[in-house]
Amino acid sequence: MKQAIVARTDIGMGQGKLAAQVAHASLSAYEKADSQLQNQWKQGGQKKVVLKGESERQLHELAEIADRDGIPNAIIRDAGHTQLNPGTVTALAVGPAADDRVDGITGDLSLF
Repeated sequence: MKQAIVARTDIGMGQGKLAAQVAHASLSAYEKADSQLQNQWKQGGQKKVVLKGESERQLHELAEIADRDGIPNAIIRDAGHTQLNPGTVTALAVGPAADDRVDGITGDLSLF
């Protein structure tokens, strides 16, 4: 069981902003998972990987694949209080789900 969080590299987020957006994505996708997936992931150590995303379009395309495959996911939009314009898509979390299911969607992306 794992979760992959894809964070955009093309919008110039600072390290703190990046960390906050990754956390938002992780929790949001977790909350969309059913209780069985949530429990399996928690018992397995809540494995996560943060990956580089190149554009808003890419994140939406990956989310569509996850939706089609029935994998919990969440796209995060920034509130716009600090560095970014309101509504800017910053990150996508895919999972928790079985490693191979998450890798089938995000396995071609580079580590952040």
